[in-house]
Amino acid sequence: MSRIHDALKKAELEKAAGAGAETGARSAGLPEPEAARGEGVPGVMLESPATPALGAGEGRSGQITLETLLARCSRPPWSPKPEGLVFLDSPRPALGAEEFRTLRSRLYLVRQKQPLQTLLITSALPLEGKTFVAANLAHVFVQQQECRALLIDADLRWSRLHLLLGAPLAPGLSEYLQGKADEFSILQRGPQGNLFFIAGGQSAAYPAELIANGRFKGLLQRLAPVFDWIVIDSPPAIPVSDASLLAELCDGMLMVVQAGTTPFDLAQKVCEGFRTKRLLGVVLNRAAPRSGYGSYYYGGYGEDGGKGKRRR
Repeated sequence: MSRIHDALKKAELEKAAGAGAETGARSAGLPEPEAARGEGVPGVMLESPATPALGAGEGRSGQITLETLLARCSRPPWSPKPEGLVFLDSPRPALGAEEFRTLRSRLYLVRQKQPLQTLLITSALPLEGKTFVAANLAHVFVQQQECRALLIDADLRWSRLHLLLGAPLAPGLSEYLQGKADEFSILQRGPQGNLFFIAGGQSAAYPAELIANGRFKGLLQRLAPVFDWIVIDSPPAIPVSDASLLAELCDGMLMVVQAGTTPFDLAQKVCEGFRTKRLLGVVLNRAAPRSGYGSYYYGGYGEDGGKGKRRR
């Protein structure tokens, strides 16, 4: 019995000595014994997760600030095609300018009733003028003083906006969605100062998967506070699914129909399909101009200088 008593007493003394060493280590700022670390996992210290540092030029929510955008955005020389842009400097008003101003006014009226900042421009088929409408709609927005607009070519299957603006193709949206470029690498600032552009970039496999990978949605959220309007040119709605994916990320959409060309049943099919996706209306392109003031139709843009060839 005496041996058992001595063993118990010895164990009690060792336990007390260990507790004293632990207390001393805490007061001296020394590392605790491994048994005191983690939830019973040797060598793992429980720590509060560190707060990630904000990137340069980002607000508290991770959104890009205007100051950083202006400082880091590239400003390459553009050579826009005058036959496709109605708001370039010209001694006389271009055909269609007043109609785009009317469209702008109607969009502002819609904005009074519902949130409207990100606009998707699509069509039922290729070559109906959606790129022409998207480019000139962005230009008419920046005709207003201190209004900033961002024009995005999201037609990754057939990027054409850069040709109309005379701007570089890459790096663009494709490179960003693949993680090969950041926001500032793909943003271009136009000659007007308040017009910004993201080109389509080099062609890539599986464009629909790129659009749906979440990076485009994040890009719009980060850029939204800097711009008054964001205009997105999408692929046509009938051949591919990209337009439907993009519509989910936008506040509203316009469908472009080419007069005398777009089959009625296809136009109706697209309108029905997008009715639940904030379809705002239809723009009739390349209709014969009406005589007199107040025409509500838009002249189209063709690669032959607008002399009859159809245009996407």
